Amino acid sequence: METCLAIRHVAFEDLGLLQPVLDERGVTIRTLEAGSDDIAGLDPLAADLVVVLGGPIGATEDQLYPFLADEARLLAARLAAGRPVIGICLGAQLMARALGARVFANPNGPEVGWSPLALTEAGHSSPLAALDSVPVLHWHGDTFDLPDGAKLMASTAITPNQAFTWGAAALALQFHPEVSALGLERWLIGHAGELARGAGGGVVALRQANWAHAPGLAKGARALFRNWLDGIA
Repeated sequence: METCLAIRHVAFEDLGLLQPVLDERGVTIRTLEAGSDDIAGLDPLAADLVVVLGGPIGATEDQLYPFLADEARLLAARLAAGRPVIGICLGAQLMARALGARVFANPNGPEVGWSPLALTEAGHSSPLAALDSVPVLHWHGDTFDLPDGAKLMASTAITPNQAFTWGAAALALQFHPEVSALGLERWLIGHAGELARGAGGGVVALRQANWAHAPGLAKGARALFRNWLDGIA
């Protein structure tokens, strides 16, 4: 693997912990900013890896954010070709959409904060095993149906479809394995409005949880990303 294309929707939701894993392998990373950079004109198969990151918008809000349709088309082309893809949060929802699944508001309400995943049997025998019993960060209000042909890897009580694989080289993660404790300080600023309404228990409570759980997530996430990349090499 030599090249990675990352599609970013807001500056503070970046590659995070995935970036040093790619750097240590000598991967050249190109980051595009959704909404300002040209996604429609991309060759969807050019990069060795595409990573679609999170953001505080809905995966089907094309009338408000027309670039989402371009992202869905890019993902559909890569998935059809079996080219490596990682989708995180909004990126996972866009992967589900590209595979024909429904994306919708979570009937159980938003999930913001830290809790461990319940891994499926398939999840336990996958790179996600590195996150077994590890509290991870959740920050989403939408969810998706499991696409046809996808393999469910993890759930939580609020969000049954937390992670899936599709084919040999596509990984969709509704939660956020990429975040670091220091990076989350930018999230507390960027999501100030949502936090003021009580999401995650508010800034102080969420900061305390972040610093308590982020070191364990960092260790597990690095293992997850390294093992997944090894598996598709």
